[in-house]
Amino acid sequence: MAEIKDPENTIIMTLKGGDVVIELLTDIAPEHCKRMKELAREGAYDNVVFHRVIDGFMAQTGDVANGNTDKDFDLRRAGTGGSDKPNLPAEFSGIPHDRGTLGAARSQNPNSANSQFFINFSDNHFLNRQYTVYGRVISGMEHVDAITRGEPPASPDKMLSVKVAADA
Repeated sequence: MAEIKDPENTIIMTLKGGDVVIELLTDIAPEHCKRMKELAREGAYDNVVFHRVIDGFMAQTGDVANGNTDKDFDLRRAGTGGSDKPNLPAEFSGIPHDRGTLGAARSQNPNSANSQFFINFSDNHFLNRQYTVYGRVISGMEHVDAITRGEPPASPDKMLSVKVAADA
């Protein structure tokens, strides 16, 4: 596991293959980072599936309303919801969508990000300045690479737990 320099702004996401350590970019997208920590601390991301996983592109998850396998789960609805919190304003920056970065998923409205996010499998610079980048994987990317592909996958992988490192 990578050395964690700032436990309060580091996320540990446990997948079936092991831990993924994510450094949050609080100076770039403070509201998105705050939301991720808030939902992680509530346990809202635990058992939420990766509902859209496109080989060579990205793995999307974070639908806390419809993607939790322990709460009235219906794979057809996964990816259609968010949280009970208000949507976030875009925090676009010059940080590129490189392999391993976290981007805020949203609808056509740039200010519609809520709880869903994606992890880039490759450099996806066509997304630059269109989706908020708010974190980067600092270790465990091999576990992200192993996530089952599909839109949605027939048998989706899930985040077993998501914790703020300071609380782990």
